[in-house]
Amino acid sequence: MSVLGKIVSTIFGHANAAAAPSAPASRAVASGTKAPQGSAAASSASAASMRASASAAPVDVAAILSKLAASNKEKLDWQKSIVDLMKLLNLDSSLTARKELADELHYAGDKNDSATMNIWLHKQVMQKLAENGGKVPEELRK
Repeated sequence: MSVLGKIVSTIFGHANAAAAPSAPASRAVASGTKAPQGSAAASSASAASMRASASAAPVDVAAILSKLAASNKEKLDWQKSIVDLMKLLNLDSSLTARKELADELHYAGDKNDSATMNIWLHKQVMQKLAENGGKVPEELRK
């Protein structure tokens, strides 16, 4: 599954788990059940998860992430930091993972300028969440 797919699936999975705790089939897709990376199955699962989430009621991304942050022992600034957002979701936040995400999102800048890339990635991820059924505050998409 793509890095963006993992982010979307994890966030939307928390919404699905809260909304329908008795629906194990939807949770399997949302939990990021692994298919070989880069495979058609991984892409299809990610796309299906995004479409399913987009067709349902909007997922309040900020509320989900704020709740996760409140129960996390680390103080993570997910509203501004892609690294903290990925850590909050228990995803690989390494530079390699972020460069992979940058490739997925067609980042055209210098990937060795990680500060600039990270700011761009955070905005793009928030925008993608909004485009795929997430309710994301405007200030997080700018």
